[in-house]
Formats: sequence, C-alpha cells, structure tokens
Amino acid sequence: MSDNMKVIAKIYTDFKEKFGIPRQSGLVSTLESRIVFEPKYRNSDALRGIEEYSHLWILWKFSEVPENEKFNPTVRPPRLGGNKKMGVFATRSPYRPNPIGLSSVKLLRLEETDEGTVLIVSGADMLNGTPIYDIKPYLPYTDIHSDAVGGFADEKLSYKLEVEFPEELLIKIPESKREGLIELLSEDPRPSYIEDSERVYGFNFSEFEIKFKVKENKLKVTAVIRL
Repeated sequence: MSDNMKVIAKIYTDFKEKFGIPRQSGLVSTLESRIVFEPKYRNSDALRGIEEYSHLWILWKFSEVPENEKFNPTVRPPRLGGNKKMGVFATRSPYRPNPIGLSSVKLLRLEETDEGTVLIVSGADMLNGTPIYDIKPYLPYTDIHSDAVGGFADEKLSYKLEVEFPEELLIKIPESKREGLIELLSEDPRPSYIEDSERVYGFNFSEFEIKFKVKENKLKVTAVIRL
C-alpha cells in the first residue's frame, strides 16, 4: 500500500474473525460499532457538520488479506456455492489488487470520550480493529440509483434462514446484542458450498463463541460459550 495512504481511524465491532462477518454492509442493521480516530486526527473541527448526515461511506483496509497475494482475475463468490467463477471486479471479494473495502454505515450518534470524538455507527461489515482510510458523507440525491441492477448478486437477495435460539442460551447474550446476533445468523454465516446438516459450525461474536447447526432452511443455536 502506498505510503500516501494514511490510517485515520479504526473501527471496533463484535466480529473477532472473518467467519461470521456480514457479507455486505447494512445487512445487520441492529449492531453498533465504534469508530475511534488515531491521535493525529482527533480534531473536532474535522467532524464539524457530520452529525447532519444519516449515513456515511467508509473506505477501509482488508487487514487480514496478505498484501503479497498474487492477483487472480477470477474469484469464487460464496453465495454462488463457491464453484462458479466470476471476475474479481464484478464482485466484492477481499482478494483484489489493492485490499480496499467500501462500506455504507448508518451514523447513530457522536460520543465525547477520552479518545476524542467517537462515531457510533450501525450496519458495519468489518473485522474488529479494521483500519480506516477515509470517511465521506452518503448523499442520497446522487448515491441512490433507483434503476440500478444488482447482477448475479440479486439471485440470493431474499435468502434467509429461520433461526431457532433456545431461551436458555439467548439469555447469555447481552440484551442489546440479541436482535443483531439473530439477524446475523439469519443471513447464514456458512460458506455456501458446505451443506452438512450434522456439522456444528462456530464463530466468535463479541465475547462469546456461538455454535450452531443448519438443516434445510433452519439454523439452530446449540451452544453459547463465553470466551
């Protein structure tokens, strides 16, 4: 990455590993994340007027993708079963010539803290601690395209799982995070090319490990373990 690219902030989310992160920003709208600016950029003047916007664009780095990863013109999107190749520039795969991500998040509020002004947002699809290169306002009058077509991504637009979360397990999760976790599970965190109704999957969410099984279109949580 060019030395001209400066990390201005980091985002802190409930996603501790790549497995389980929402596939797109905005899919899980009920989980909050914190954007904390690096000391050099903790200047309140740089945020003047930002509270007037409802949504923001975040330009960030795929921090767990090796920078020396060999360029490949095609990738296998998980939502297409992992066995169909598409051009890398027709996907949002992290394996790109430059490991840069773009996400739209909702700005909930600003908080004054010992770390300066912190942005509280929802709808993030980033790993905990992801470096951020830039933040720009989302402008509805130009960023919304009512005639836009979603290509092959539209094929899985309505795909959801029914989530069965036993009450004795759900109460282990802080109340403020329950709705978001259920929403996340309904989006099916599994790789689409794996179909095994007996397999137990697991991923880290916030301070917990969540274990589950999937049979047909129903996901059942089998364990919640505090890390």
